[in-house]
Amino acid sequence: MAAAGAHRPGPLKQQNKAHKGGKHSGSSQRRAGGRVPVKAQPRRRLRDLNRVDRRHQALQLRRQRKEAVLAEKRSLGSRDGPPHLVVVVLLHSRAAAQDSLRLLQSQDSATVRADEGGAGGFALLCPRLKQRWRFVTAQAGDLHAVLDLAKVADSLLFILDPVDGWDSEGEHCLSCLFAQGLPSYALAVPGGTDLPPKKRIDARKKLSKCIEKRFPEAKLFPLNTEQESSLLLRHLSSQKQRHLAFRARRAHLLAHAAEFVPSQDSDLVGTLKVSGFVRGQTLNVNSLVHIVGHGDFQLSQVDAPPDPLSLNPRVVKGQKRSQQDMEVQDDSGNGAVEMEEDVKVLMKADPSKQESLQSEVVPDPMEGEQTWPTEEELQEAEDSLKANKRVVKVPKGTSKYQAAWIVDDGEEGSEKDDDDDEDDDMDDDLMEEAVSQEGESSEEEEAGEEESETMTVSECLRDEQYDEKMEEDEQMLERYKQERMDEMFPDEVDTPRDVPARVRFQKYRGLKSFRTSPWDPKENLPRDYARIFQFQDFSRTRKNLFRQIEKEETEGASVGWYVTLHVCNVPVSVMESFKEGKPLVLFSLLPHEQKMSVLNFLVRRHPGNSEPVRAKEELIFHCGFRRFRASPLFSQHTSADKHKLERFLRSDAALVVTVYAPITFPPASVLVFKQRNNGMHDLIATGSLLSVDPDRIVIKRLVLSGHPFKIFTKMAVVRYMFFNREDVMWFKPVELRTKWGRRGHIKEPLGTHGHMKCHFDGQLKSQDTVLLNLYKRVFPKWTYDPHVPEPVPWVRSESALPEQEVEME
Repeated sequence: MAAAGAHRPGPLKQQNKAHKGGKHSGSSQRRAGGRVPVKAQPRRRLRDLNRVDRRHQALQLRRQRKEAVLAEKRSLGSRDGPPHLVVVVLLHSRAAAQDSLRLLQSQDSATVRADEGGAGGFALLCPRLKQRWRFVTAQAGDLHAVLDLAKVADSLLFILDPVDGWDSEGEHCLSCLFAQGLPSYALAVPGGTDLPPKKRIDARKKLSKCIEKRFPEAKLFPLNTEQESSLLLRHLSSQKQRHLAFRARRAHLLAHAAEFVPSQDSDLVGTLKVSGFVRGQTLNVNSLVHIVGHGDFQLSQVDAPPDPLSLNPRVVKGQKRSQQDMEVQDDSGNGAVEMEEDVKVLMKADPSKQESLQSEVVPDPMEGEQTWPTEEELQEAEDSLKANKRVVKVPKGTSKYQAAWIVDDGEEGSEKDDDDDEDDDMDDDLMEEAVSQEGESSEEEEAGEEESETMTVSECLRDEQYDEKMEEDEQMLERYKQERMDEMFPDEVDTPRDVPARVRFQKYRGLKSFRTSPWDPKENLPRDYARIFQFQDFSRTRKNLFRQIEKEETEGASVGWYVTLHVCNVPVSVMESFKEGKPLVLFSLLPHEQKMSVLNFLVRRHPGNSEPVRAKEELIFHCGFRRFRASPLFSQHTSADKHKLERFLRSDAALVVTVYAPITFPPASVLVFKQRNNGMHDLIATGSLLSVDPDRIVIKRLVLSGHPFKIFTKMAVVRYMFFNREDVMWFKPVELRTKWGRRGHIKEPLGTHGHMKCHFDGQLKSQDTVLLNLYKRVFPKWTYDPHVPEPVPWVRSESALPEQEVEME
């Protein structure tokens, strides 16, 4: 009875997991019986460390990193390291730069030495503190000089106005510096002593509140006495150094002296001897160097002249004599005498190991050509030539060669048809450019007619100069209209009436799904792709290269050495710009960085600029240590394998900019400028280098629109999308969609004027619009130019108009 009434578990009884015995590390060791595997596993051994060993290992790593930071901090400005390079940047037209520099030079037990170049800088040597500084003043209004000096500077010294802080040009300069990458900095405020004490405190509070937006945790240093200048120097030497990513892995150098030796063939090209302190990484003579703003060059040799800024002159032989010569020649242009004395050759370039300057692939036009034709094919070609013989009436004395060029009337008509077909086979970009050129030419004709009519009755020259800007205003108005239309009706175009749509859009295709439909990245590539280089795996190459830089020791000039670089085949314009006072900055190139490829930048529109920027316009790029001009493409930044082209640089989203340019390994900052007609450079976008990838597919979309004419339950008659029956049949396989979310396809054409019967997944609304999407891959233009013109300085005045009033009749 008891057995019959026992409880039996139901279907909801809890089922526990069985115990997995014998699978943990202890049991496996017991089963092994002390046997050790043949191949040791180092990663497994690291995991098997006990808690004390792991803590000890972490402590060692932390101590190593701390010692590396302290060693770098101590070497900067010391006897063994390069001098502490401080770039003085004026942020206001009223900022007193000369008084500030005079206070910095008046330090006790410090020696001041002027630079040999025309930049107007000086070196400050303090043997008591075992520190040495080099101060260089960036020319006011020269944006390229400020950005080039900031690329190599250890610290930036901003000179502010005690009342306003910075003006419009200073704001523009700060925007560019923050986008490029800001090294360590300090804010100095000279002046303000003429104000009453109460107003002085109020002005200081107002200035502190003003700089909070740009420098949230910055401290203002007054610069009116020698004691305050000493505090500023102490802050510059002891503050934490910020590292810029694009210069940390490359050797770089700011020229302290330079000499140009013309070649035997021409005086316009020669060897440039550049002297300066090596910074960043070890400089190898076999690697290429990039002179910022001038291009890539090879080195022939590296010399080791005596250090002109040595803290202990007795250490270097012959330094006393060179110091005496330097005192005599403080005002010399290039310091050639110092470089010629006591020069020791460190290394010479090895032609077998030296990097090549080849930047493009020379395409072979016969590559991929067919093999030699067979005898049967040759015989067929001869038979076809005999069959195509024609009889033409020619004048007496005409040779066979001349007769072959004479065209009959019927043949002329057929050639005309071929030409018309070629003209019709035109890309939509070319059509838009032609329309814009026609508009510009008509505007120029109208402007010419106006000038010819008003030339005799013009009374005021100022009015004529003012009216010259009207054409620019009309062009800008037209661009604003195009940008607005693209926002309201994205990618929509009108179907041409004079050209069949199947001819006009023959380079386009339809896609079932823009996201998932396949697109071969090697399909229909342009000829420019035969000139570029491509990596099999760019990320892996970059990782291996950076690991090699960190672990392996490179032979060459170490960081902190004062060297003279012999740069080959340099144009004389580089030396002329150095004599004018512009900085001469050199960067060593990593392997492959001289070769051309397709670069993708991720940028965002700068809020200070709102003018429309169309794709394929020529823009100016500052990418890392390079600057160049190129015509980019704009595309959406997505994780898909296809990216839609944007016709304008949008302000509400980050876009990817694609250009042909030399390879640069990220990370690198990017600044995009647009040059005005008056020569000024406007900052329009900032960002960073995304990738070097020629296989990134940028797709241009065209949208053809039609309107429902008759609406049934799931059927509709659509018109105005096409204007002949053949076009409807040609685009019949492409899927349709509407602005209100319906999807469908073309059933059949109706009549001969482009009406078509369409089937949809639901009933259409009368105010809906039927759309047909077409796609085509696009590529950037090859307009790369490494020579960027110098920008015109910003105008600080509020108004550029003269103060005199002119009476109008």
